[in-house]
Amino acid sequence: MVRKNLKNVVLKVNVDTTPLFAPSTTTPKSILTREALEFVVLLHRTFNGRRKELLERRQTVQKGLDSGEYKFGFLPETEVVRKNPAWRGAIPAPGLINRSCEITGPPLRNMLVNALNSDVNTYMTDFEDSLSPTWQNIIYGQVNLYDAIRGQIDFTTAKGKSYKLKHSELTHLPTLIVRPRGWHLLEKHLYVDDEPISASIFDFGLYFFHNAQKLLDLGLGPYFYLPKMEHHLEARLWNDIFNVAQDYLNIPRGTIRATVLIETLPAAFQMEEIIYELRDHSSGLNCGRWDYIFSTIKRLRNMPQHVLPDRDQVTMTSPFMDAYVKLLINTCHRRGVHAMGGMAAHIPIKDDAKANEVAMTKVRTDKIRELTNGHDGSWIAHPALAVICNEVFINMGTPNQIYNVPSLDEFKVENLTNTNVEGGKVTLSGIRQNLDIGLQYMEAWLRGSGCVPINYLMEDAATAEVSRCQLYQWVTHGSILSDTGEKVTPALTSKILQEQVEKLKKQSPVGANNKFDVAAKYFLPEITGKNFSEFLTSLLYDEIVTVNATNNDYISSFTEQSKL
Repeated sequence: MVRKNLKNVVLKVNVDTTPLFAPSTTTPKSILTREALEFVVLLHRTFNGRRKELLERRQTVQKGLDSGEYKFGFLPETEVVRKNPAWRGAIPAPGLINRSCEITGPPLRNMLVNALNSDVNTYMTDFEDSLSPTWQNIIYGQVNLYDAIRGQIDFTTAKGKSYKLKHSELTHLPTLIVRPRGWHLLEKHLYVDDEPISASIFDFGLYFFHNAQKLLDLGLGPYFYLPKMEHHLEARLWNDIFNVAQDYLNIPRGTIRATVLIETLPAAFQMEEIIYELRDHSSGLNCGRWDYIFSTIKRLRNMPQHVLPDRDQVTMTSPFMDAYVKLLINTCHRRGVHAMGGMAAHIPIKDDAKANEVAMTKVRTDKIRELTNGHDGSWIAHPALAVICNEVFINMGTPNQIYNVPSLDEFKVENLTNTNVEGGKVTLSGIRQNLDIGLQYMEAWLRGSGCVPINYLMEDAATAEVSRCQLYQWVTHGSILSDTGEKVTPALTSKILQEQVEKLKKQSPVGANNKFDVAAKYFLPEITGKNFSEFLTSLLYDEIVTVNATNNDYISSFTEQSKL
């Protein structure tokens, strides 16, 4: 018998009991029930120690890379897994057979409706890179998903704009896949044993507890995207959590399906092992291209031979990107699971037909490349891009092309760290672009928006991270600007940073309420080489944490030992 213990558990927020979206009656208190909290607290207490150990392992790898004692390569201790041809991942689950066009976005109510009304197969709804994790965003993200699964998400805004699903039955809409936050993140509105709960467990646990059985009743299932992992043991941790969660709710093991984003350089050397650890729960891997570039810069940041040029010059045909894509597709298809393509971040340019045609041509070319390489589907950030993705991937002729195992005859493992970009240059305009994107994204994130259109691209945390890491790398290694001949120095980046801050403050749509000065305060040490944070989101998180624990009756009910 499981002991349902909420001793020393403190929820540091008011629990709203008034519905925010009529006619829905779902509120945060509907989500934060005692039973649901008992579930997530049990998972946290059982697995949080391992989570912290695995995060420490990441820093051990970094220290080894910096000292030259560690080099990336396939792990000798898991060779038996890679050489065994017999094992396979799980067969595609209901609703996940055809994933040729996946749209992504945060679980904001209007964006959920728009995404579910899109002409796509699946919808990755995101608690991670495209969501600023304010309490309002996180808890109402859970409310919105709860309502969407039950066909009660329609609503009208205060300005009278109506949002309505085109089908009342979820089975006639794109299949939901939820991305919880990564292992490195915390949820500081719920404390367990005097420390904040793992954000990954919080997001996964609440969604799974409330919706797993309902999804099964609909003939679907609880499906997830797993971000930012750097080691196959991190996948094993997720698998163990899945098994405990399914056992707890009397749901058959293997019901959960999870797609892993290969968006870190260390994970690229352990793709096979990651699928193996999740076997019965695996629904494949995804090429998280922007985060992968970020991770490559981050892990190799102290090696001058790995300095990358302006971000626009780092394309999917760059040696390290091309190698990672081809290895991922081969690995997934040999093991019988989906190999998903990357993000098309473009959004329509409504006021310039020629510029829009150029942008859409880039999207089409990118999707054709993915189809030709062997991907089973791809991501888009805007519903208008669905027509392009669908027109390209219908040429598979089948719901997926898992049967197609492309050759790796010309693959070289050393190309996974071959960051040489032919003709690549670092420029003054590249510095300004990175500062502009980084500042705009960080400022919007601090105001609660994690999905930000900038220059007709949908930017999220991953692209802001690339901007930040490149600036650190260029300063640290004293890159020479090809267009001016100047050396990149802390004085140069800090000067341009201040210029960009003043420019953006004048242009801000929120006027004096903007947070560019706050963003710049955090950005400055990162782009002058004084500091290197593992993640911008962790660096900024405390700025958006609001602690207003005034609902004492509700909070105190979690501080006493519960009965069996």
